[in-house]
Amino acid sequence: MKRFIMAASVSLMALASTQATAQVTEEEVANDQTITDQIVTNGMGRNLQRYSPLDQINTDSVQNLVPAWAFSLGGEKQRGQETQPLVYDGIMYVTGSYSRLYAIDVHTGEEIWQYDARLPEGILPCCDVINRGAAIYGDKIFFGTLDARLVALDLKTGDVVWNKKIADYRAGYSYTAAPLIVNGLIITGNSGGEFGIVGEVQARDTETGELVWTRPVIEGHMGTLNGEESTMTGTLNATWPGDMWKTGGGATWLGGSYDIETDTLVFGAGNPAPWNSHLRNAGTPVEGNAGDNLYAASRLGIDPATGEIKWHFQTTPREGWDFDGVNEVVAYTDRDGNDRFATADRNGFFYVLNREDGAFVHATPFVRDISWASGIDENGRPIYNEDNRPGDPTAASDGDKGEMVFAVPSFLGGKNWMPMAYSQRTGNFYVPSNEWGMDIWNEPVTYREGAAYLGSGFTIKPLFEDYIGSLKAIDPDSGDIKWEYRNEAPLWGGVMTTAGGLVFFGTPEGKFIALNDETGEEVWSFQTGSGIVGQPVTWEMDGAQYVSVVSGWGGAVPLWGGEVANRVNYLNQGGMVWTFKLAGS
Repeated sequence: MKRFIMAASVSLMALASTQATAQVTEEEVANDQTITDQIVTNGMGRNLQRYSPLDQINTDSVQNLVPAWAFSLGGEKQRGQETQPLVYDGIMYVTGSYSRLYAIDVHTGEEIWQYDARLPEGILPCCDVINRGAAIYGDKIFFGTLDARLVALDLKTGDVVWNKKIADYRAGYSYTAAPLIVNGLIITGNSGGEFGIVGEVQARDTETGELVWTRPVIEGHMGTLNGEESTMTGTLNATWPGDMWKTGGGATWLGGSYDIETDTLVFGAGNPAPWNSHLRNAGTPVEGNAGDNLYAASRLGIDPATGEIKWHFQTTPREGWDFDGVNEVVAYTDRDGNDRFATADRNGFFYVLNREDGAFVHATPFVRDISWASGIDENGRPIYNEDNRPGDPTAASDGDKGEMVFAVPSFLGGKNWMPMAYSQRTGNFYVPSNEWGMDIWNEPVTYREGAAYLGSGFTIKPLFEDYIGSLKAIDPDSGDIKWEYRNEAPLWGGVMTTAGGLVFFGTPEGKFIALNDETGEEVWSFQTGSGIVGQPVTWEMDGAQYVSVVSGWGGAVPLWGGEVANRVNYLNQGGMVWTFKLAGS
């Protein structure tokens, strides 16, 4: 591993003077949303609201927003840039594709240091060589790498403090999410759900990197606490047939949130493995939960001190369409004063849960023409349209496709990884969604370590001629869609809201856009030169409000998008950090 230092001497002097005593505390992490001159957490706060109380840039002044500086991620290592910048003590920290991390002077846009993980041959990332961000605590910055490692670097120098293995990349594991810091522990998930791995949440000591606890999310596996076995996840074979739980999937690939009010980590678990649901549920009746394959496609409430599961809510029992349950869970208080969680699931439904115990409150569709279920019942379980489940794989044993169905949404979801935002100003959520479906069919499959474990074939198709992406303003109390902003290409980046009445997001066509949060009217845009799949942030410095976003097209759509990928194959890759402020501020 090699580190590069490429900065003017003035930047190094400034760094030494400003960060000589810099130490990010638990209090600063806990109050990240309200401390407006810093961003030390993914989501601009551990509740993942992605809301800023800053309002200098507002619906009136945003027309004067101009670039302050831009920074190139450089070299030939571009691909998808899905990251969220962090800002602390005059320095911006940005992760890049191929597991790189940059420290940038926020005054000038000049590079201070760069770290390159130097990935080994044979990594198996499912959905591009992306990285979604880092976390800051104490005098360190933490981020994960595609070969399933967790690295702690010195904030001032970029030197490696420790480097720990999360899992074996040769078995299909990887890591792409931003870590989460809670009470001196660094919390991570894992990636690799398409390879028959087992999803897990891990907690480590931030000083040493040593494991404190682990929690596998597929029932039958044993957790650990302080180096000893703790408790089994669920009950062995309660909802899994035979030994399939041993390769049951459920990757926790998007990371989690933390609700300080209930002292609960909330992580999502991805698709069960294999995708082929007949192998996991053959002969199992729809009634009851014997074939639910817990805790895949679920949200889990976890005790941050011990790793014990407090509660679970499964959005797609008997999952057979790759409707992961990993989508972020956002803590908020509704208009009646109730403490709630909200999550927009890959399966096309928007769910509201009780924050105390994860109990189901209500759910409504947020994309059109959902075909796999006719609705959600009073217990939060889907009402299946059974004729929309892919066919029996034995019909494909002669090399032909099994029975094929057209399912909506596609396996890339009504919403995928791209984070939604909540506005404390309007009480609404702003959800980046896509209107598409897929032809999907089952194929025979057997497990082999390090090989794709799907058992399904698929082709994604757009539903409408004029648009695929749709940013929707959703009232969580009623589920009503207040307005939507349609985009020709899929939306694949994050959203941010502000007290200035603005909703910021980017498009694959390269536009960075601000909308009026009440009406959805476009009030400002800037062409960045490459598709935006990153996550915008805002902060203040020297009395001025700044907005930043990383531009660089890539991610899962051009790799897995079928007919949709062909529709957007003209888009250019890139790798640029754009930072804006009001002219004259």
